[in-house]
Amino acid sequence: MPILPPQQRTDVRRDRTDVRQAEAALVEHYPRLVRLAYVVLPPGLGRHRRVLAAHAVVQRALPAVGGGAPPTRVPAQSRRSRPTGGTSDTGAGTAYGWMRLRVLRTALAYERRPRWWPGRLPAPATLRPTVPVVWGLRLFPRAGGADELALDRALSRVDGAARAAFALQLLEGLDASAARDLLARAAVDDPADAVRRAAGLGSPDRAGARAMLGSGEFDPCTVQTRPSDLLRRRQRVRAAAVAAALCVLAGGLVVAVEESTRETGADRSAAGVLAPVLDPAELLRTAAEQWADTSRVDFTAWPARGGRTGDEELLGRALRAWAEPSGSVRVTATQGTGTVPPVEPPRLLFAGEVDGAAVVLFHDSADRVVRYAEPLSGTGGAALDFARTDDADVTTGAAVVIGRTGDGARFLLAPWIAESTTRDLLAPDTPGRPLPVGRDGVTAAVPRPSLGGACDAWPVLRLRSSERIVEKHAFLVTDLGDLAPVHLTYTPKPGRGAPSRQPREATGPEALLSWARTACSLRTLSAAGVRSVNNWAFAEQKLPEGGGPAEWLCTRAETWRGPGRVLVQFLPAASSPTEPAAVVADRGDTALCGRFGQHVLAGTHWKAPSGRWYVLAAGSRAVTRIEAKGAVRGSADGTAFAVRAPRDAEVELTAAVRGGGTLPAVY
Repeated sequence: MPILPPQQRTDVRRDRTDVRQAEAALVEHYPRLVRLAYVVLPPGLGRHRRVLAAHAVVQRALPAVGGGAPPTRVPAQSRRSRPTGGTSDTGAGTAYGWMRLRVLRTALAYERRPRWWPGRLPAPATLRPTVPVVWGLRLFPRAGGADELALDRALSRVDGAARAAFALQLLEGLDASAARDLLARAAVDDPADAVRRAAGLGSPDRAGARAMLGSGEFDPCTVQTRPSDLLRRRQRVRAAAVAAALCVLAGGLVVAVEESTRETGADRSAAGVLAPVLDPAELLRTAAEQWADTSRVDFTAWPARGGRTGDEELLGRALRAWAEPSGSVRVTATQGTGTVPPVEPPRLLFAGEVDGAAVVLFHDSADRVVRYAEPLSGTGGAALDFARTDDADVTTGAAVVIGRTGDGARFLLAPWIAESTTRDLLAPDTPGRPLPVGRDGVTAAVPRPSLGGACDAWPVLRLRSSERIVEKHAFLVTDLGDLAPVHLTYTPKPGRGAPSRQPREATGPEALLSWARTACSLRTLSAAGVRSVNNWAFAEQKLPEGGGPAEWLCTRAETWRGPGRVLVQFLPAASSPTEPAAVVADRGDTALCGRFGQHVLAGTHWKAPSGRWYVLAAGSRAVTRIEAKGAVRGSADGTAFAVRAPRDAEVELTAAVRGGGTLPAVY
């Protein structure tokens, strides 16, 4: 009988070697892979869960021996240096490239989870124990500046495929073709569309966007820690200690509950189910001086104020109305704001009496401010109002409308507001008037802007932060009909040869003159969930026939839910400092005139003093040439353009931009 040599298990050895190479690539490039996963993961997970999920995605990317190993021939350099990316080397044939593909697939799978799937786990097909697990701490990447925050919001408005395309090009250095190929291998349905949509993110300052992606805001390996809710954690520990004893009585309790239900009926209402969450005794309350000793200056730093913070009957009615409002409760919410009950006890901000009503103000973990009001006398019903407060800060978390009567409104000011005055935007040369504020932080009644009829006044609040927060910082807010007033800012004209400027507080003479001519346009933004509005003076122009100087403004409104709206306004020379500007373009859901839409071109028809009509156009500082086609033709170098044209001439305007590319006019 022939003797056969023993079988050699070369497949297992090869798998083990390849897995070791993959592990070496993972360990060497771990921070890069985790950053890539963090950018691709859905922002809706929240920063803490996204940090943990990013680490879990990378750690689970390492395969088991025999479980689908990387390519059998792995270049040696892949174990020592990261592929450079780009067209010359995408890293696709290396252990690093193979690990990157697995990380990408798993991160994208989070967005394809069923809606009912738990938020901490990926889709069922990739379900494994979630590691790492952190108990008792909340993890957050280092907070960035306004630019990083704006980029994070822009990424949250696109899907995972577009975020992946953006990250592959800016973090990994891949060109568009290589990014499309890698997305196709990651099972993205339309890689070309994802790359096209990613091209609009961070454009045109791709170098700046690349630097921001490399900042601490998007680094889940360098994190800050905060404790979870300590009081609630202690309560849970005590509850766990008695859980075993309760289990012994579970059988008897079930029988008793069933009999009681048959006899008297069980409380199946939302308020009954959420009873532990809606207990007034469980409401969170912030210490009075915590705002001065925290780096998070927002609604979580507001103490509970008002004369009825200890009235548990009032607080209970407010919480029950929130959980299950009756037909007599009027419920309103700003656009994009949910009205569902809280998932954990909210924070109490105020409970007191304002203008004949008992008012309660809450803030919950879903970044909402909720106002409950019931009349002190009469038969009127209660009111429940909701507003979003995502990422509120010193200015956007500085005040809340606590009550409205007739043509006036009262505000509850943040504890860090040291000085408050009122002024009229349509009277830029008139000084502000002191605004009385009670010990509970409630202001005297402030006239409300008229949202209909004649626009002959526009009241605003000028607030100054305490020097314990920031020195010499004053800002303007105005009431547009929501719970949270709107923060007004101003971006001045760029200087000759100077870099582009950033929005600043609209408290200086130049800013006030700009807002005097554009304040009435704020009417179109009423009750739209607007967070802030910025006036950007993007161009100036000398009008033909000695028509004097003209200014072009881009008024951009940012909403709490993300999308922005833009009004382009033309301001010719005027005899009155409050003569309204002419709105020449109105665009919704756009990045124009913001951090990711820095170039703008606009045009309008204008009548000269002689009676002749012109087509005027102006562009932002990067515009080098403007061209008109259609009923009239013409071109001009620079940022301004004027050509004779019939009154209703249809003209197509385009501009050349420094560095290449063309820019269409906004209408």
